[in-house]
Amino acid sequence: MSSVVDIHWSVLALFFATLLIPLAISRYYQLKIEKELIISVTRMAIQLALVGIYLEYLFKINSLMINLIWLLAMIMIGASAIVSKTKLPKNSVMWPVMAGLLIGLFPLLSLICLVIVKPTPFYNAQYLIPLAGMLLGNCLSGNIVALQNVFTSLEQRRAEYEGAISLGASPRYATLPFIREALQKSLAPSLASMSTTGLVTLPGMMTGQILGGASPLIAIKYQLMIMVAIFVMLSVSIAITLSLCIKNCILPNGRVLVSMSNK
Repeated sequence: MSSVVDIHWSVLALFFATLLIPLAISRYYQLKIEKELIISVTRMAIQLALVGIYLEYLFKINSLMINLIWLLAMIMIGASAIVSKTKLPKNSVMWPVMAGLLIGLFPLLSLICLVIVKPTPFYNAQYLIPLAGMLLGNCLSGNIVALQNVFTSLEQRRAEYEGAISLGASPRYATLPFIREALQKSLAPSLASMSTTGLVTLPGMMTGQILGGASPLIAIKYQLMIMVAIFVMLSVSIAITLSLCIKNCILPNGRVLVSMSNK
């Protein structure tokens, strides 16, 4: 297999000019996303540059403590991004989201590193950080969709919820239809993605490995592993996040403490 082809920084900077197209579309249709787009792209560039420096110079250190601190920082930033996009009060849902990501990530990451891939050492940053990044990154949108659906349903279907509470149902039982619907909607994109992978799409991890010179068969094995891991983590993290949010945001008498509007 041939080695990866490098991209010159000047060429990459020139390619960024294509962002003028979505900016023009936003201006024409008055989407008002120009500022958010510029901020998001700038943050992405800075964050990826910092990650690049970390991966470039700290692979050799391979400190377990540094890697764990990095993972915890990734979880905190991911949880903050989820809460920010849902427009929910941070003090009410931040720790349930963090707990969902933490419990969903670490057992799977440990299983992959200790049993499946088995790098040396098992906390090798070359494997640990990219795998964690892929798992966390693919769980953000699902958690946002789930949280928005549950709390929107509590507002729009208040009569249904209050009717169940008045008949003696616990908040957990009264919100079960909303949680079930939120889980279905948040998992649907991943199910669709898995069913079309290989025919409609070539996923990022597989494509990156092939471009990097890896054998397509090896890339496929890694892609199968990561797709399964993403779906498992997504399911676990959403289920735990919603369960803890219901417990934290609804009193035993059924009173809902937060809404989509009182951030």
